[in-house]
Amino acid sequence: MWTTSGCWPASSRNSGARGRAVCCRPCGCRRTRFGWCAANPCPRRAASCCPSTPRGSPGAGEPRRRLCRGVDRRSRGAVRVKLVHLTTVDLSLRFLLRDQLRAYREAGFEVIGMSAPGPWIRDLQDDGLAHVAVPALVRRVHPLADARALAQLIRVLRRVAPTILHTHTPKAGVLGRLAARVAGVPIVVNTVHGFYALEGSRARRRFYLWLERLAARASDFELCQSREDLEMLRRLGVLDPARSAYLGNGVDLGRFDPALWDRRAVRAQLGIPPEAVVVGTVGRLVWEKGYREFFTAAEALRLEHPALVWLAVGPAEAEKADGIPAAVLDDLQRRGVIRFLGMRTDMPALYAAMDVFVLASYREGFPRSAVEAAALGLPLVLTDIRGCREVVAEGGNGFLVPPHDSAALQARIRQLIGDPRLRTRFAGESRARALREFDERRIIATTLDLYRRLLREWQGGWAGAHQESEARG
Repeated sequence: MWTTSGCWPASSRNSGARGRAVCCRPCGCRRTRFGWCAANPCPRRAASCCPSTPRGSPGAGEPRRRLCRGVDRRSRGAVRVKLVHLTTVDLSLRFLLRDQLRAYREAGFEVIGMSAPGPWIRDLQDDGLAHVAVPALVRRVHPLADARALAQLIRVLRRVAPTILHTHTPKAGVLGRLAARVAGVPIVVNTVHGFYALEGSRARRRFYLWLERLAARASDFELCQSREDLEMLRRLGVLDPARSAYLGNGVDLGRFDPALWDRRAVRAQLGIPPEAVVVGTVGRLVWEKGYREFFTAAEALRLEHPALVWLAVGPAEAEKADGIPAAVLDDLQRRGVIRFLGMRTDMPALYAAMDVFVLASYREGFPRSAVEAAALGLPLVLTDIRGCREVVAEGGNGFLVPPHDSAALQARIRQLIGDPRLRTRFAGESRARALREFDERRIIATTLDLYRRLLREWQGGWAGAHQESEARG
């Protein structure tokens, strides 16, 4: 268990003790860029942070000591650090972070997921993970809705009072970091899953770049899944090299293991002939995931190879501006061009049924679906964009094709369909690459090491502030 025993003076761990001024939310002089320093640990909310003792009582006029926010005493002598992971939607907590949240809980943290309400919260709760809903937090960008979300996040964070807030996804990352500083969260970490601020008009790019710089200043440390994102953000002055690092991406290689699955049995369950060649993709059913090119390739290649089976796994989002209309999906399914399997939780089995994995997306951070496919030992055809380039070694475990290029996509899929030996070679290299680079245990270990280092720095700042307060007394 990660505990904070011994980091505070014994008297300050007694919530009923009274005495000399000791701030309950120490900031530490490392945040002097905000005008905070160890000599005045909590300047923003000193009155509410250290409430005064009532007049006429012992110790009148001096602040009351109490247990620091963000820690939870579950047993004598042990204090659990409260760790909140914030995403925009619950789907990200469930499918991207659930295994990591379990690991942090096993490491001794009190772990809480935070997101907009959604259907996947129950899965987290069934795992024994707490969840706090932020109803105003939605995926689409809207100034008034985002202002409401920011205000609600501040209120929720003040109520939950974590020691560490770790933010994910673009909107939750920006709003969460800003809200955390207003709410007085001691430690803020952000993971950059994909940097999209340089898209759109010049005015839009400048505004979002300014917003990212502001949010980054509110963070203690930034982790980037993509090396390209890390290099670009440092070059643009968004990230401080001393407070940022490469994280990468990973999956549970024990769960995503081709040796665990009988391809014939899985295909039998799906109604797919054992001898068929199966081409699959995974992602939300929105056009930016490259479905237009995927559908075009399926239409063309099924004329050359009628026995081909094409699978698409992911939730329909027809209500989104970029969502694929239901009429298009229904027509392709009715004509037998594509089999749409919807949102699934049995992803390892579905990858095991495939022969070729395709991701024709126009933008990605570090595509988890491609990492999962590599771990299951599939040859890959991905677009030549950031993130995807970190999963595919061109000609080693797959091919990279230009985005929006249906002809190039068809050519590479056709090559793999017609060459079983090449598929086998690529498959072996995909699994080997996953074992070398995409082990989620490394992601968890790196993140835990960072938490512990930041906690030591924070507790050191607290001790320095306490000693200086005692010296002034």
